[in-house]
Amino acid sequence: MLALRKGAAVEGLALYEIDEPVVPEGWALVEVLKASICGTDVHIYEWNEWARNRMRPPVTVGHEFVGRVASVNRGIGRVAPGDIVSAESHIVCHVCDMCRRNLYHVCRNTRIIGVDIDGAFAEYIAIPEENLVKLPPSVPLEAGSVLEPFGNAVHTVQSVDVRGKRVVVTGVGPIGLMAIPVAKALGASEVIATDLSDYRLALAEQVGADLTVNVRSEDPVTLVSAKGGADVVLEMSGSEVALNQGLDMLVPGGQMAILGLPGKRVSIDLSNQVVMKGISIHGIAGRRLWETWELAVALVSSGKVDLRRVVTHQFEMKDFEKGFQTMMSGQSGKVVLNIR
Repeated sequence: MLALRKGAAVEGLALYEIDEPVVPEGWALVEVLKASICGTDVHIYEWNEWARNRMRPPVTVGHEFVGRVASVNRGIGRVAPGDIVSAESHIVCHVCDMCRRNLYHVCRNTRIIGVDIDGAFAEYIAIPEENLVKLPPSVPLEAGSVLEPFGNAVHTVQSVDVRGKRVVVTGVGPIGLMAIPVAKALGASEVIATDLSDYRLALAEQVGADLTVNVRSEDPVTLVSAKGGADVVLEMSGSEVALNQGLDMLVPGGQMAILGLPGKRVSIDLSNQVVMKGISIHGIAGRRLWETWELAVALVSSGKVDLRRVVTHQFEMKDFEKGFQTMMSGQSGKVVLNIR
């Protein structure tokens, strides 16, 4: 089969002909139809410090996908051949202290497809049956291919109370864009998006933002404070500046959920921005297994969230270089590779 792999510890990826994966007991073989490019895949492509410290090539890359079940090796009947599925990318151990507390999303022994084991940029992937999520016919394939990162957006919004609240999303990359319609669907009265990119702010308007702010030309703290402040801030950028702006614009007793990952240590005024304002801060890791997935599928299958608006580009797998360059340009939402 054809697979897009990190074949060696150097920059870039390449297509290889490799054998179809072996399917252990309790696992399924899935024919991959579409797979989307994630920021993690870009890190692997660039072979940055994180990737160098984490990966051991050769590995087939990719962890966000939709596919058709080809076979199941002694499964428990959750899926059957022919089912259209998406998948949780984190394979958990079930035996560590976190798993035993039902905190599977922070399992101490997590393995990630496309990082620690072969992933989804291939014609077939082997994956535990329990990681598969059967999709109803009302979920478009493009949406199915981005449900895994959509789960991050759902988990972030669900961690705070947005009902009737003014919500600010700082950073509208793909997951920040996804968070906007989720916040609206879950009852936010107003959603404000901030970013450095006019392109992505235009996408934010398309998916439902009530107001967009380019922080290069406007001070978001002054603007939001003049409206009464933010009840909730969803920090999606990983920027120290955006983090501080979010804390400054929050009302006393407000809530912040942080999904963005800074590349280094950041500085905040803990006393005045957090403690004396009574701020609650939530760190978001992945998706809660499995309640996040249930809500994510419900939002998409019901039509309350249309993820096709977030998928701005699609390429054939052979044109993966164009896909990665588009993703790295900053002039895109989600970029999807058509595997089949």
